[in-house]
Amino acid sequence: MRTLLWFKQDLRLDDHPALQAGLSARQLLPVYVLDPALFESNEFGMTRLGVHRARFLLESLAALDSGLRRRGSALLVLSGSPEQVIPELVSKLDLQQVLTLEEIAPQERAQIGRVARALVDVPLQQLPGNNLLQRGELPCALEQLPVVFSQFRTQVEERLQVFQPRRAPEHVPPLPDGAEALLQPIPSLSQLGLGEPMQVAASAFPFSGGEPAGLARVRDYLWTTQGVRQYKDTRNGLIGTEYSSKFSPWLANGSLSPRRVVAELRRHEAQYQRNDSTYWLWLELLWRDFFRWTLVRHGSALFRSGGLQATAGASQQVDQRFTRWCQGRTGMPMVDAAMRELAATGFISNRARQIAASYLINDLQQDWRHGAAWFEAHLIDYEAASNWGNWAYLAGVGNDPRQKRVFNTLRQAREYDPQAAYVSLWLPELREVPQALRHTPFLMAGGHLRSLDYPKLEQIPESWKPYLEHVA
Repeated sequence: MRTLLWFKQDLRLDDHPALQAGLSARQLLPVYVLDPALFESNEFGMTRLGVHRARFLLESLAALDSGLRRRGSALLVLSGSPEQVIPELVSKLDLQQVLTLEEIAPQERAQIGRVARALVDVPLQQLPGNNLLQRGELPCALEQLPVVFSQFRTQVEERLQVFQPRRAPEHVPPLPDGAEALLQPIPSLSQLGLGEPMQVAASAFPFSGGEPAGLARVRDYLWTTQGVRQYKDTRNGLIGTEYSSKFSPWLANGSLSPRRVVAELRRHEAQYQRNDSTYWLWLELLWRDFFRWTLVRHGSALFRSGGLQATAGASQQVDQRFTRWCQGRTGMPMVDAAMRELAATGFISNRARQIAASYLINDLQQDWRHGAAWFEAHLIDYEAASNWGNWAYLAGVGNDPRQKRVFNTLRQAREYDPQAAYVSLWLPELREVPQALRHTPFLMAGGHLRSLDYPKLEQIPESWKPYLEHVA
């Protein structure tokens, strides 16, 4: 059997069902198609793939190619639409089947359908995707899954889940005849029309893309430093690499298997015992799966203004306040620090994401979908289900019995950045401001604020009054 293995959001060799299925092939062609549509403007006027995520993707592709070459194969990376590129390869090299992993987002699922139709008589087989739980392991039928996470968690935990991921093979079948002549270097960011991002020393995610880096982080966090044992206490941190696992970017593009992560977590717990922190990491991985199965169940409804609730009152306005939010120039330091870190590095903490998103939705009254699209373009750990699911959740149009998750932004700033260290790190113009005023520079005289080149907050919400520091 001469087989094409189509990689997408699964850039690894470990625990890869489609790769395992392809090991019995006489010849195997691993392919990744770089779709130019990712760099075109979407309905919100933004590209789906920004420079930071593109950089991480290219590093992951290079690592995958290296891993394949050590096993007697190589990765063919081609630009174009998959529905055109893959059938052409199949025809040119006389291949007999295509293997790939299932997708969960409507656009990607539709694309697989188009590829399958274009292949005509050559079968396209989809293997279980990047979920933690496969469909047959769900506690009930997909249509009956609880819409609230706590109920989903309870049902999943009623029976013991054993995760036994399969390790990367030692050898991969050789390339089909004629395929080696098609191999070409992985494109650079400049060839994709993107600039090279600057290295930022303060980044909370200074790591490289690719499976080896992802597995190294798992070993480090679970075994070397055992940072996982303090995860519940540190997970709301804002600065540094160790306040959270940082697994999400590798999970997002499939350089890490969620089943491998949980298998290692269970092995850690067996050796060192479970505690609240190891359980909390399990919950976060379960949240990821909950959002993924929610997207499979509801499809395109998640991307609408009214979300899963079909909420008519969801704001659809977008004005200059959204632009200032994107630029980190709202006049609210905690929010501005988060947005500048995102623009500079492609990563911000979970706490910072929630604060920035809630501020855009509730304080600025902007369309939540535009915020989700901005995160999609910039976050190196972007996943459709988690990103759009979390935004819908905060906007009160997702899987949540409550109407909205409204954050008191100043209270959050005081609680999670009490010394204004995070604000000072990302807003250099406020470093000379007295520490007591770095979260509330809008209390200073207008002339002083203008001299710092920092915008003045237009309105101070009434709910902030208990958390204001008064100027002497």
